[in-house]
Amino acid sequence: MLEVAQDVWRYVTQMIPLGLSALVILMLLRPMRKKRLSQLNLVSSAWRETALVLFVVFCAGLAALTLFPANIWSYVISFGQGWNDGVSFFSFYPSWEETASQFAYLPNMLTPFEEISRALNRRSYWLLFMLLGNIIMFMPLGFFPALLWRRWKWWKSLLAGFCTSVSIEFIQFFIGRSTDIDDVILNTTGALVGFWIFCLLRLLLPTRFTEKFQCQPKGGYYCG
Repeated sequence: MLEVAQDVWRYVTQMIPLGLSALVILMLLRPMRKKRLSQLNLVSSAWRETALVLFVVFCAGLAALTLFPANIWSYVISFGQGWNDGVSFFSFYPSWEETASQFAYLPNMLTPFEEISRALNRRSYWLLFMLLGNIIMFMPLGFFPALLWRRWKWWKSLLAGFCTSVSIEFIQFFIGRSTDIDDVILNTTGALVGFWIFCLLRLLLPTRFTEKFQCQPKGGYYCG
C-alpha cells in the first residue's frame, strides 16, 4: 500500500508545474470569460468555477505526465540540479537514431490486448498499477465535461478519450515514451467510466445539484 502511495505521489508532483501554470492562465482569462458570459446573459456559479478549475488543472497535469519525456519534471522541480552531473533539459529527449529504431517495434505496439494480457497473467504490481492507472487517469475526461456542459453524450466522452489518447500515443512515440494500442483502449474505457459515474451521480442526487455546475441564465432559473 505504501508503494502505491509513493508512486501516486511521484506522479502528482510531476503534474504540479503545468497544473499551476494552467491555473494562473485561467485566472488571467476570467475577466474575459465573465464578459463573454454576460453578453450571452449567462452566469457561472462558484460551484461551476471550482469544477472548471479542477478540470483545467487536470488537463494540464495530464499533459505534463504524457507529452514530455519521463522524469523531466523531476528535473524541473529540482531547479536543474542535474546540471552538475552533466544532465541538461534536452538530454531527456531521444536522438533521431533512437526514435527511428522504434519503428521495428510497431507490430507489437499495434497488437491489441497484448499488454493487458501480460499484466493479468503475470500479476506484476507495476503492470497492474499502469493498467488501472491508464483507466483512472482518463476518468475526469469523461466526467467533468458531462458535469460542466449540458447535453453532453456518452459518445462525446468516448470520442474525447479516444482522440486524446491517440494523440498522446503518437507524440510519445517520438519522445522516447512507451507507445501501445492497449493504452488507447484503457484510456478510452476510462473516459467512458467517468461519464457513467456522472450518470450515476445524476440519478442519486437531486437534479438541481448537478445543474449548479452548469452555466445558468441570469435570474436564477435552472436550465434543464
